[in-house]
Amino acid sequence: MVKHVILWKLKEELSDSEKIQIKANIKAGLESLKGKVPGLVDIVVYTDPLPSSNAEVMLDSTMEDEAALKGYAVHPEHVKVADTYVRPYTQVRMCMDYHIS
Repeated sequence: MVKHVILWKLKEELSDSEKIQIKANIKAGLESLKGKVPGLVDIVVYTDPLPSSNAEVMLDSTMEDEAALKGYAVHPEHVKVADTYVRPYTQVRMCMDYHIS
């Protein structure tokens, strides 16, 4: 099994009300991929960080293996969500992928 964790910071020019809607769209879009992308075991998006955080959105997902992670990255449903709800509104992205047992 492979964990795929991403942290995003939204663009600074977005208003607080825009950020609320964008976070909701990111969460709904990415979590809707469960059952659509082969090898995607679990996916959860967190959008309510503590004030001590320097990221605003976190993706915590589990894939069957590295091949599933590679497939997820290019799967049309994932690309559609990323291009529609994530990439236009984020300025910083950090990713960590690692094996779990």
